[in-house]
Amino acid sequence: MHWPKSLNNKINRFEKLRDHTTFKIGGLARYFLEASNLRQLQDALIFARKKRIRVFILGSGSNILASDSGVNGLVIKLNSPSFKGLRIKGRFINAGSAMKLNQLILRAKDQGLAGLEFLSGIPGTLGGALMGNAGAWGREIGELVEEARVLDYNGKIELLKKQQLKFSYRKSNLSKYIILSARLKLRLAKKEMIMLKIKKYLKQRSKTQENSLPNAGCIFKNPKNLAAGKLIEECGLKLRRAGQAIISGVHANFILNMAKAKSKDVLSLMKLTRKEVKRRFKVELKPEINLWK
Repeated sequence: MHWPKSLNNKINRFEKLRDHTTFKIGGLARYFLEASNLRQLQDALIFARKKRIRVFILGSGSNILASDSGVNGLVIKLNSPSFKGLRIKGRFINAGSAMKLNQLILRAKDQGLAGLEFLSGIPGTLGGALMGNAGAWGREIGELVEEARVLDYNGKIELLKKQQLKFSYRKSNLSKYIILSARLKLRLAKKEMIMLKIKKYLKQRSKTQENSLPNAGCIFKNPKNLAAGKLIEECGLKLRRAGQAIISGVHANFILNMAKAKSKDVLSLMKLTRKEVKRRFKVELKPEINLWK
């Protein structure tokens, strides 16, 4: 495969996906690129489209279950400083999609800007949070977005204004694009009060969730007016194992990688969980994580 000159020596062959996901699970990516800048990203997308190569976009890998057999395509990781820019003006903050959520929250706090605290403790990047409309404690990040700068899979840049953005429970129309950056509208507050809220949310999260072992966060979306974790717990599935994967004994909507779990182990537990919840409660659980295969 002869890649464009701008990508010479940048494309890795058969990269281990388990090294790039918080689950620490996943086979090999046929092609892997850690894009250094926007030009590289565009060139890779245009070439992949021309050659009909599937493209997977990777941030911090916190919401992904990659297949044991890997993916036959191009995985592009956004992690360079080019995608982590930050500009603050008044109550507005412009941030790159590769910026980690927790870093963004603290940077906003340093400027006396409040509104992001409810996301404290959620792993991942701004881009992933926007794509899945991340939320907690009755709030969602979509409420704060004024505009998003995105790239389509032909390499064309677009600026989507608030009225063009559609957010709903754990999804958005941004999933059709590669998110480059977003403009958020926050509110002014005292730094001390913002820090107190951050600590409060982190404490609540540490009490209710388990992060002692590799995981991908909540596995299933909450059904309307119900909590997936509660339904799974009431089915008696806490601590149920498959291979080296186990359903958390703290939060039943978490599956943990005890050692060298395979994606098939996690999928087995997911299948069991969906079956039991449907049998007992007549509720169909839908995955919140992204399944790569």
